[in-house]
Amino acid sequence: MKYYVTVADEAMEVELAEGRALVGGKDVEARLEAVPGTPLLRLQVGDEAWTVAAERLEGADGAGAGRWALTIGGERVDVVVADPRARAAAVLASVARVPLGEVVVSAPMPGLVVRVLVPEGERVEAGARLVVLEAMKMENALRAPRAGTVARVHVREGVAVEKGAPLVTLAEGRAAQGG
Repeated sequence: MKYYVTVADEAMEVELAEGRALVGGKDVEARLEAVPGTPLLRLQVGDEAWTVAAERLEGADGAGAGRWALTIGGERVDVVVADPRARAAAVLASVARVPLGEVVVSAPMPGLVVRVLVPEGERVEAGARLVVLEAMKMENALRAPRAGTVARVHVREGVAVEKGAPLVTLAEGRAAQGG
């Protein structure tokens, strides 16, 4: 079964088969088992293993799709899991919510700009990677919420930004080309 998993704004495809997982194109041995007598799970991926507390949040279904809060080594990680049908529905719903006109993509948390992936004037599609932000030792690719033209890049590589700082402004394609 194929799933689309998002952890801290980093999306990946995960395909599960008997005792194996294809994660971002990499084939690994994977196993998830209940720890008897506890609400915990034991996750083994390759040679590494973790004890995980999983809390089903709203929207989670019996097949594992939906939102989950995982606690691993005392740290909580929010995870969104979607099967192909749910992912297609979510993409359509998010496109309907994106406003017309300019859209500013802002830093969701304080961090360091590792890479700026688009120049001003470039046309991008919805979901295109715009900026890579490093926060808490993880790289997070920030993506275009809709198709448009990069009207302004507010940051450069190597710059530290605060939560909410503007990173990239997208304009509607026609408006940006005309002005």
